[in-house]
Amino acid sequence: RPGSCGRVVDRMEARVDSPDGETVPGVIWVKGANVMLGYYKNEEATKQAFGPDGWMTTGDIGCIDSDNFIYLRGRDKNMILGPSGQNIYPEEIEAKLNNMPFVAESLVVERGKRLIALVYPDYEAMDRRGVTSAMLPEIMAKVTEKLNRLVAPYERIDRIQLIANEFEKTPKRSIKRYLYNA
Repeated sequence: RPGSCGRVVDRMEARVDSPDGETVPGVIWVKGANVMLGYYKNEEATKQAFGPDGWMTTGDIGCIDSDNFIYLRGRDKNMILGPSGQNIYPEEIEAKLNNMPFVAESLVVERGKRLIALVYPDYEAMDRRGVTSAMLPEIMAKVTEKLNRLVAPYERIDRIQLIANEFEKTPKRSIKRYLYNA
């Protein structure tokens, strides 16, 4: 289904830790023959990953509909708590931002109770369109306005901070968020 990650496989059970797992996002837990038994020689990590009932946390936040389709919102460890207690999922904001002109990749972080978008510009697109680095601040101000019209009021970013180099990544090409949260 559009917007979903697919269905829970038939050899696995999944549940959402929320009052209503179909509409209220929560941590997704899984159980089944294909789920690991624990971390090799690491009891502490195993205790953190599994509940007393044998279910394993995925660390993902999302919902599961009545037809067993999973809809992910973000990662539990990346969630930002808004000023009025709202859950802000930076991945959702980044997905919108990454589709904006001249944005190659982005990372939304909290700095001093404000949301800041770190942006690595799309230099190839800039070259193709004749955009110079001097033009970027004005372009990014317009990108900020457009983005803030697409997100909830509590998800609005305060500003875009341009970064000169690509984000540092893991071997599987995920951004190392922890390096940029300071």
